[in-house]
Amino acid sequence: MNDSQLPIPPRTTEQEDLTTAGQRKVNLIWEYTQAFIAIIVVMANMIAAVFNVFHSRDIDVPMILSSALFLIIGFYFSRTNHQAIGGTGRKANEDEEYRGR
Repeated sequence: MNDSQLPIPPRTTEQEDLTTAGQRKVNLIWEYTQAFIAIIVVMANMIAAVFNVFHSRDIDVPMILSSALFLIIGFYFSRTNHQAIGGTGRKANEDEEYRGR
């Protein structure tokens, strides 16, 4: 085995690795919870809209339902903003100075 094939030594302690693994598990639970809530709210809005179309009634969709839809969609798109990097560990842009929007 030559020097170019040797593994790189770890730069973290075992405890740091355990902490990061725990954070990843919590992140996954939170991601699945957010996905579940988003799907339920979007489905509720779509069902209400389709019901109104087929039954031709002047029933307004409750304001709380449509507000929840736009709130969830707004947060989803802001979370997926590629400039807002998240997750565990050091960020790629952590050393850069903030320049505003």
